[in-house]
Amino acid sequence: MNKQYEAYKNRMRKIADINGAIAVMSWDKEVNLPKKGAAARSQQIATLSGMSHELFTAPEFGKELEALTGLNGELTPQQHRNVELTLKDYNKSTKLPTEFVIRRSQAVSEAYHAWIKAREANDFGVYKEALKKIVGFCRETAELLGYEAHPYDALLNQYEPNAKTAELTVLFKDVREQLVAFVKELKEQKPVDNAFLSKFYDKDKQWDFGLKLLQNMGYDFDAGRQDVSAHPFTINFAPTDVRVTTRIDEYDLSNMAWSCIHEGGHALYEQGLSWDEYGLPLGEACSLGIHESQARMWENNVGRSKAYWQAHFETLKATFSEQLSGVTLEDFYKGINQIAPNKIRTEADELHYHFHVLIRFEIEKALMEGEIEVEDLDKVWNEKYKEYMGIEVTNDNEGILQDIHWSHGSIGYFPTYSLGSFYAAQFFAKAKEEIPTLEDEIATGDNRKLLQWLRQNIHQYGRYYTPDELCMKITGEKLNFKYFMDYAKQKFGAIYGI
Repeated sequence: MNKQYEAYKNRMRKIADINGAIAVMSWDKEVNLPKKGAAARSQQIATLSGMSHELFTAPEFGKELEALTGLNGELTPQQHRNVELTLKDYNKSTKLPTEFVIRRSQAVSEAYHAWIKAREANDFGVYKEALKKIVGFCRETAELLGYEAHPYDALLNQYEPNAKTAELTVLFKDVREQLVAFVKELKEQKPVDNAFLSKFYDKDKQWDFGLKLLQNMGYDFDAGRQDVSAHPFTINFAPTDVRVTTRIDEYDLSNMAWSCIHEGGHALYEQGLSWDEYGLPLGEACSLGIHESQARMWENNVGRSKAYWQAHFETLKATFSEQLSGVTLEDFYKGINQIAPNKIRTEADELHYHFHVLIRFEIEKALMEGEIEVEDLDKVWNEKYKEYMGIEVTNDNEGILQDIHWSHGSIGYFPTYSLGSFYAAQFFAKAKEEIPTLEDEIATGDNRKLLQWLRQNIHQYGRYYTPDELCMKITGEKLNFKYFMDYAKQKFGAIYGI
C-alpha cells in the first residue's frame, strides 16, 4: 500500500474510533442514561465532537489529501474514490469552525433532554427554547456551508448528496397529486378491519417474536443487539457492532413488529459494509435515502407482503392464539395493510406515511426560509394535519413532539424517508426481475437470496456511487416515482377490490 495512503487511512480510522466512542455514548444516552447524567454526557459528547472535528479539519490533513489526489496512477480506483470523497467532506467541514461544532453538539444534547422532558410533560413549551437554538444552528450551518438556490439545499446535502429543494418540491407535488387521489379512491371502498392488532399482546412475547423476525432476516446477533428506546433507531460503531432498538406497546402489535423489521433493514445495510474500509467513505452508507430504502423495503415490500406472512403467520398465531383466534392469513394480511389517516408518523400506514413526510418537508423548508418560527411551530403543525389528513391533533405528544429528529439537529433528514420508499419500490421491482423465484422463497421464510442481492448491488459499494449513479447502475434509470405508484396500485388495489 502507498505510504501516503496508509497514513491517510490511519488518520481516518483514528477519527472513526473517536466517532465510534461518541456513538456508544449516544446509544447509552437513549437506552440507559440516568436523568442526572444528562449534563455530564452532553459535555463529554461535545468534547469528543470537537476533537474529531479538529483532527479531520487540520490544515496538514488538507495538504495530505491534495497531495494524494495527484497520485492517481499509484492508487486503485477504490483508493482514489476514498480520497476524492474525503477531500470533498474536508472542504465542507473546514467551513464549520471547531468552536461552532462544540457549541452545536452541546445544544443538540440539551435539546434531546429537553425533548424527553417535554414528552413527559406533554408540553411543547418545555422544548421550545432548546429547539429555537437548534433551528438557529441549522440556519447558521446553511450559511457556513453555502448554497446556490436555497438554504435548505445545504442541509439536505448532509444526508442526501446532490438533493435539491426544487427537485423535492416537484417530487412531493407528485405525492400530493397522484398519491392523494389514489388514497381518496381507497377510502371510498369497504374498510379493512385490523381491530385484532389492538388487543392485549404481552410485551415479553412480543420481544421474543421480534428477535425471531430479526434473525430470520439475516441480522447477525454476534455483531449486534436489540434494546428498547423511546424512539426506535439503528446505530453502528463498525460493521461488526450494529445495534437496533424497538418500542413495544402492549395494545398495538404493529408497533414492535414493523419497527423490528424496519430497523433490521437499516442494520443489515450497516453489517454489509466492508470492514476493510472501516473509517473510510467506501465503508459508509451511500446516503440516508438509500439507507432508508433498505429499511422500507424490508418493512413494506417484504414485511407487509402476503408471501412474508405465509412463512410467519402460523408462528405468530401460535404465540398469540387467543388474540388471533379466528383470524386467517388473508384477514391478517389485509389488516396490516389497512389505509387510514393516523397522527403518528411511525405508526402510519404505507401510503399516508408520505403525507407525514410532506408536512415535515414543508415545515422545514419554511423554517429555513424564515417564513415560520419555532414559536408558532405547534400551531402550523396542527393546521397542516387538519388540511392534509383531516386530523385534529389534541396533544403535543401526538403532534409536534412525536419525532426525535429535530432535537438531534437533523433538519433536512425527513425527505429521505419518502425517497427511501420510492427507491425501495424501484429496487425491489428489479430484484424480482432478476430473481424470478424471490416471492416463493420469501413465502418459505428464506430471505437469503434477497439479502445476497442487496449485498451485491448496494451494500458492498459504500459511498463509491452517488444515489443517482447507484440507482442508474441497478435499475438502468434514475429515481422514478412511477415504480412506487405502480406498486401501491397493484397491492392496495387488490386488497380494497379496485
